[in-house]
This record gives sequence, structure tokens and C-alpha cells, in this order.
Amino acid sequence: MNLQFCVTSSTIVKLIDCRKGWEILLDNIASNAFYDSAARSDPPKCDEDTRVEVIGEVMDWINDRDDPKRLLCMTGAAGAGKSALVQTIAERCSDSGILGCALFFSSQDPSRNDLTHITISGKPSKKTASSFQKPSELRWIPSLFALLRANGNWDPNRFPYIILIDGLDECSGEENQAELLSSIKHCLLDSDLPFRMFMASRPEWAIRNALGSEPPGYLYHSTHYIPLSDKYDATNDIRRYLWRRIRDIGSRSRDHRAKSPSWPRKQGVEKLVVAASGQFAYAATVVKYVSERHSSPVDRLQTVINRTPEESQLARPFETLDILYARILSTARELYEAVDTNRGRNLLLLLRAHQINLEFGVCPLRFNAHRMDELLDLNRGGHDTLVSDLHSLVVFLPDPWIYPGDGPEHSPVMHFYHRSFSEFLESEIRSKNLFVPRMQVITHVVDAVVQGIKRTSLEPSRSYVGHALVALALYSNKGEALSTEQVLSLSHHDAWRKFDDALTTDEFAMFHAPKVSDMMPLIMQRLTHELKEPRLADALGYYHDKLIKFIEGMRKEDPNYWPPRDLSDSEEGSDSEEKEERHQEESTDT
Repeated sequence: MNLQFCVTSSTIVKLIDCRKGWEILLDNIASNAFYDSAARSDPPKCDEDTRVEVIGEVMDWINDRDDPKRLLCMTGAAGAGKSALVQTIAERCSDSGILGCALFFSSQDPSRNDLTHITISGKPSKKTASSFQKPSELRWIPSLFALLRANGNWDPNRFPYIILIDGLDECSGEENQAELLSSIKHCLLDSDLPFRMFMASRPEWAIRNALGSEPPGYLYHSTHYIPLSDKYDATNDIRRYLWRRIRDIGSRSRDHRAKSPSWPRKQGVEKLVVAASGQFAYAATVVKYVSERHSSPVDRLQTVINRTPEESQLARPFETLDILYARILSTARELYEAVDTNRGRNLLLLLRAHQINLEFGVCPLRFNAHRMDELLDLNRGGHDTLVSDLHSLVVFLPDPWIYPGDGPEHSPVMHFYHRSFSEFLESEIRSKNLFVPRMQVITHVVDAVVQGIKRTSLEPSRSYVGHALVALALYSNKGEALSTEQVLSLSHHDAWRKFDDALTTDEFAMFHAPKVSDMMPLIMQRLTHELKEPRLADALGYYHDKLIKFIEGMRKEDPNYWPPRDLSDSEEGSDSEEKEERHQEESTDT
């Protein structure tokens, strides 16, 4: 009988049949983290004749199973090409049949930006698999392999023994990063398991603390360490990469100038090589920008070269990358805002709204791009128009988190090709006059949502109102950020009846109704005491009572519907019958 060993979330080791183990494993994997996952659209990897030395060092370490140091850690600055290296190594190990697991963390993807789902197999294998939901559960793995060794069919020489982890710094929380490193030491380095692990990360605190030499960190003596940016000069690799890719773009261009043997000019390419300062992210962004099909690659390349400072003018580590980002953004803004239908719209503000939505920057919920179009008062597909000249920096991909009412084909969210661009938008020091404060985005979203609700008729798009009021509750901090005019506008334009109506058909509104109910008491209080509108407050109270009853009913049907809260927070001493009568009167007056 085929057997499989699995560690459950209760950390109890069980011997289970293969079918049940397979089901548990599938429930606990992060498939988006696979090296060949469709969610990682067009992942970066090294060109054939680039990074030869560092790839050779990593592969030599992988193949030398007698090397007592079974953990290799490579650190490098943002944009140094770490992910491309890990992707290339993953593909080579997979081709050789030795890849056991390849996990790519991503701060943008909630299914792979924490330690909730990690598996000991890059793709689930029915032969052997272990799943765990906490780093501490790694500590049971040596016991599992002791049981496997007791099985007469165990052959360590045929076992896929390489584990790859990319972007540990993109795992949320330094404490989580440190806990994972500690658990790796305990279950891998302090045991005789057959695994070897290659890990790549920015040199953040958890890594520095574990690998530091003065004083020695707890991984210092047992880890082979490659400081990528210090040990390997990427200048020649970046030069070869730029020449090959730019010439390839020229060969496919309709512009006869791009097909000339004299294009690109050596001086221009060398200027870009110097400006890259070892950052492959810079070179990759240049190539993506030049490859845009709706204009000549010759003109776009010259634009980049003309805006690139000389080496003597460089002052900051990311200055050339920031100048490139600023140039692309400024050009895209001019083109977007020059279109008649976009007049009065701020590309930078709208882009930041999508960024903040992606990164859960305001609330623990994000809206897909189509919903964001509605909330920001853009036409259907407005998000595609927004980034039409930013394809070298961002892309819209299906969201791994699908909320009620959405399907995978209807749930795109913005993703950044390079994390450094997201950091550029977030930093006023780096983005300078292109910076948009977070509070400005929140204010704009709140105002756009209130105006959107105001424009809807008495028979509105129920789906829009449901999403809109949920967004309003989150972005306005349960109504605290609403102005007096906005509070009155919601009441005068029947927002609460519209949301009540949406609850009959809109799954999203049903699921997130408690967020709206949490906003209502504060607005009732403001209507009563600040605005002296008790009748409007009573009208809102009527719908608040109905919403509370709806939520209670949903909880009875499904105890997991929503984390329970104290419903006594709602308006005390309210008389439902009296509110019903006042509501009837208010509706008649209206």
C-alpha cells in the first residue's frame, strides 16, 4: 500500500492513505509560488550567456552533495537580478529531476507573501509530501523522514533534493522571516535530511542577523554565502543583454532605421550600461520601454539615452533607475491627460489608487480592476487605458484572492514588474514632484464614491452600490473621514435604501455587510448631534436595524459568516416600530 506522511496544522504526525494525504496537500499549497505558475506571468530569467559565473557557482554547490554546508544564501540589492537567477536555477534543476521545491515569495500576491501555505514539494508529488501552515511545523519533518527511511523502498539518491526560495524579504514581517530561517536551521541544518537549499533575498534584518560575521549569526558557520552585488560585476552581462535585446527589437520593427547595422550606436548603449550600475531591473525596464509597439524603438531608445545622466552626475544608488521611472511616468501622464475623455483626470493619483488597493494600503480588502474603474468614475476598461503607456512597468493579472461575486476571469489587479517601482511611487524623496500622498488618494476615492452614489437613479446598479458603500466604509474609516456635505448627500440620495436593495442580489454586499453596518452608527450620531437632522438619522436607523437582523440571520446559517462583534454597539434604546413609522413619514416627505 502506498503511504504518505503529513503534518497537519495541529502538528500531529499521522500516517494516512495516499488519497487523503493528496487532498490535504492540495488544500494547503500556494500554487502561485511555483516556478512555472501561470500567476507568475513571463517570469524573469537569465539570457543564455549572462550570469555564467554565478550560475556556475550555484550549480557546482548544488551538485556537490558532499559539501557539509547545505544552505546557500545569496543576497543582493533591489534590481540586481536575484529572481532571474533563481528562476534559471529552478528550470535547470527541474530538467535534471532534482528540484524538490521552488517557492517564490511576492509582496504583491497575498497567496505567497506570508507563511500560511508552504509545501515540501515544488509541485505536489504523490510519492512524498509534507505540508505545514506554520514555520514551527517544519520541526516535525525530520520525524517524517525517519519513518520514510524505515520503509524499504526509500532511496535517497533518487530523491529530488533541491529546495529554492526566492524573495524572503517579500515575506511579510521581519519576525516571520526570522522564524522561517530559524526553523530551516532546526529541521534542515541540524538534521541529516537529504535536502539542500538555495535562498535569495535582499539583505534585510532577518538575513543580516542570521548570516552576520561580527558577531557570528546562527547560520554563519553552516551557510555558503554569495553577496551578489559585491562578488560579481554584472556590467558585461548587462551590456550583452542590452545589445541582444535591442537588436532583436530592431529586427522586428517597421522602422527602417531600427534595421540599420549602425543602430543602436555604441556610445548610447555604453551610457545605459554605466547608468545601470549593476541593476538588471534598469536594463530590463529600458528594453520593455523600447519594445512598445505603438511607436518607433529608435525614438524611444533615444529618449532614454538623452535623459540618462553622465556617470559623474550620479549621486544616489537608484538615481538612474528613478530618472528612468520618472521619464516613463511623465510621458505617460502627458499622453493620458491630453486625451479629451481623460481631461481633468490625474494619472498619477489614479495609478497610486491602484497601487494602494493592490497592497492593502488602506483596508484589508482589495477590489478588482473593473470595480476600481467604477469606484474611480472611469469608463469600463479604464484601467487598461490608464496604463497603456506604462506596460514596461506594470501589468494587470488575475487576482489570486477571488471574493464572492467575482470569477477569475473578472478579477484582474495591478502588478509591478519590479518591486523597486512600487517603492518609487511610495517614496516622496525618490519620486519628487510625481509623488502623490496616500491621504490625497483616500480623499479622492471617498469623494468619487459619494458622487457615484449620488448619480445613480432610484433603481441603480445594485452591484455598484454594494461595492461602493463597502469601499466607502473602508476608505472613510467607518465614516470618520466624511465631510458634512458627504454625510448629507448619502442620506438625501437614498444610499441606505439602495444598499438594502443590493443585499437581495449582490453576493459581495452580502458578504461584507458588517463593514457597512459598522459605519452607520457614527453617521447617525453625526446627523443627530452635528447636523441637527434627527429625521434623517431615524431613517438611517431603520435600515441599520434591518442590516443587523440580516447579519444575525446570515450568522445563524453560517457561524463562519463573519467574526462576531458586540451588536450592543448599535444605537441603544432604539424602538424599531417607532423608527418604522418615522421612516414611512420621511419616505413620504421625500
